[in-house]
Amino acid sequence: MIRDVTDLEVYNLSFDLLRRLYSLLRKVPLTEKDTVYQCKKCGKGIPAHIAEGFAKRNSGAEFKRFLKIGIGTSDELVTHLRALGIAIPRLEAECLALAEEYKVLSKRLNSLQSKWRSGELK
Repeated sequence: MIRDVTDLEVYNLSFDLLRRLYSLLRKVPLTEKDTVYQCKKCGKGIPAHIAEGFAKRNSGAEFKRFLKIGIGTSDELVTHLRALGIAIPRLEAECLALAEEYKVLSKRLNSLQSKWRSGELK
C-alpha cells in the first residue's frame, strides 16, 4: 500500500538519478554553466513534481497532471544531456547512458499515470 511519496518507486528512482546527475555535472567545464543550470533545475524538478502531485492525490486528475509535468521535465533533461554529450565529447558516453536512465524514468512515470488512471493503485 502506498502511504507516503517515498513508497513510490519512481520518486526514489528520481533521487538515485539526481545523485548520478550531480556526479556527472561536477565534471562539466564552466563554459557549459547554462546547460548545467538547466540540468540541475530539471533533475531537482522531477521528484518535486512527483511529491507535489502525490500531495494532491485525492484529486486523481491533479496527481496525473503533475506526473505528466514530471515526464516532460525528464524528457527535457534527456535533451540537455544529449547536448552536453555533443559539447563535451569526453563525457558523451556517460551523458547518453544517464539520458537512457531518464528515459526509463519517463516510461515508469507514464506507467504509474496509466495505473492510477485505471484505478489499479490508490
